[in-house]
Amino acid sequence: MTDSSHRPVKVPGRQVWRLAWPIILSNISVPLLGLVGTAVIGHLPDARYLGAVTLATTLFNMLFWAFGFLRMGTTGLTSQAHGRQHDEEARALLLQSLALAGALGIVLIALSPWLVPAAVQLIGGAADVQALAIRFAHIRIFSAPAVLSNYVILGWFLGQQRTRTTLLLTVTSNTANVVLTLALVLGASLHSDGVAWAALVADYLALGLGIALVMRRSKALSGRFALSMLANTKRYRALFQVNKHLFIRTLALLFVNSFFTSRGAASGTTILAANAVLLEFIMLTSYALDGFAQACEALTGRAAGAQRFDQFGAAVRACAKFSLYTSLGAALIFAVFGPAMIDVLTSIDAVRQTARDYLPWLVAMPLIAVWSYLMDGVFVGAVATRPMRDTLLLSVAVFLPIWYLTQGLGNHGLWLSFALFMLVRSTSLSAIYLRRRHGIWADNATYRAPH
Repeated sequence: MTDSSHRPVKVPGRQVWRLAWPIILSNISVPLLGLVGTAVIGHLPDARYLGAVTLATTLFNMLFWAFGFLRMGTTGLTSQAHGRQHDEEARALLLQSLALAGALGIVLIALSPWLVPAAVQLIGGAADVQALAIRFAHIRIFSAPAVLSNYVILGWFLGQQRTRTTLLLTVTSNTANVVLTLALVLGASLHSDGVAWAALVADYLALGLGIALVMRRSKALSGRFALSMLANTKRYRALFQVNKHLFIRTLALLFVNSFFTSRGAASGTTILAANAVLLEFIMLTSYALDGFAQACEALTGRAAGAQRFDQFGAAVRACAKFSLYTSLGAALIFAVFGPAMIDVLTSIDAVRQTARDYLPWLVAMPLIAVWSYLMDGVFVGAVATRPMRDTLLLSVAVFLPIWYLTQGLGNHGLWLSFALFMLVRSTSLSAIYLRRRHGIWADNATYRAPH
């Protein structure tokens, strides 16, 4: 049934907010966990432990984020199965995605004797700090199957619009991590190793809770989980087809973020620190914008699965309003209170003044980047992952030449390149959506799992 059989619909703002606020709180809980861990390690007498945790955490943030497609792909596919009211397909997607996550996690563990030392050395640091970081990483890597499986479970619940469940899982994991960090670092005096063990145990506790919640949720779904669902190779091929584009996109995004940091570092410690301060505020804005984008994933995916493209468009419009208001509010706050916010994060006069010099970029960034976040949610919901990959690669192709040509502008040239990178992401994805929304979008966007 197509949208022509239905009257125009409007997605209520309260429905968007109901989905978005648990995601926003989940996002905020992650940096709060990092602050607690830093505070605990930062009060140990030897600074090597803080350096090791910082170095290893940077490694795992990049490593695990590279597999973020497991969350996005599962959300899009599950939301469409939810829209079709095809519970058996939703069950199969969960089992197959968990199998993929588990396999990838085992591969990472198997490669860790070579991967960990090489990655730590690539990031850099003093020899004694690297040695502690490598020991940390050899512990933490064993959580890979749990972390990647948790991505899948979060995506599965989000695809069914169960965002409060995702909040419960995230807060439980982070709370367990904090408690265990305090116990193992301060109580058992395990220092940086204690942080690694705390994260490892917390990840598996979260996985256990996630599986329990999946089994409880499955009682409301028709059919049952069956191991035979894992044997359909055609399904795996379709799953890989969706996820491979997201994987390439994520790697390209990681490259740009790493390049931005490295070029800032090459300009000196003060520039590096000032950029880091401004990026913290950009990340804060992204938590809210991601909340509305992920709400959009669930809403548009369900509409696409049900072939209700009037609801699809209504969901995009409703989420766009929240995203726009959030970006305008963020830009206004940065413009008025930016200097005071910078002073909160650093007491170093040189860093404060340098960050103020680049504050206009911070003010402009929410307005430039807002549609890139929203359109990511739209395209994930539609399971149209190839355009996400292609537009990201196009953005990188703009970013690098602009940076090269504007090196004479120093750090302003770097920020200009980054702003244009986000602008190309926003405009290209938006243009594709506007072009397709009444035609090929409605015909070809939905994913049909092979039987």
